[in-house]
Amino acid sequence: MDKQQVYDYLKQENISYEITEHKAVYNMAEISGIEIPYPEYGAKNLFVCDDKKRNYYLITVKGDKRVDLKEFRKNNNTRALSFASAGDLMDIMGLIPGAVTPLGLLNDSECKVTLFLDNDFMNDLGMIGVHPNDNTATVWMKAKDLMKLIRQHGNTVNIVQI
Repeated sequence: MDKQQVYDYLKQENISYEITEHKAVYNMAEISGIEIPYPEYGAKNLFVCDDKKRNYYLITVKGDKRVDLKEFRKNNNTRALSFASAGDLMDIMGLIPGAVTPLGLLNDSECKVTLFLDNDFMNDLGMIGVHPNDNTATVWMKAKDLMKLIRQHGNTVNIVQI
């Protein structure tokens, strides 16, 4: 799915959302330099795989959080983790580095990737801001709606404290 297809799919599924269009951003430092309505709900996404390249994970946390992969491994009982390659990212989710998003899991035809969503997104308004498979916009929606879409697609979703 490209950006427009994501918007169409959200409409089709009756998901309430808001769009913020912006210049292309490739990391959290760049997004801090643009005007967005809900910066505290922006998501940072890490696409990782285990040392055997058998298991792929998308770790989604609030933008200001750091993720210790060794600690994550210990807490979530995975093998040693490292960042997955740009080739794997394109092959599995059809995304480029800088556009990684849980909505990319809708392109994961084999449902290879497990989503680990930080529990912090379930607090307050329960809102999350993610790219619509393109890093020139952010879609603001309820985290529970995002989880529903991903689970409906067939990927595993885990809500964990990171």
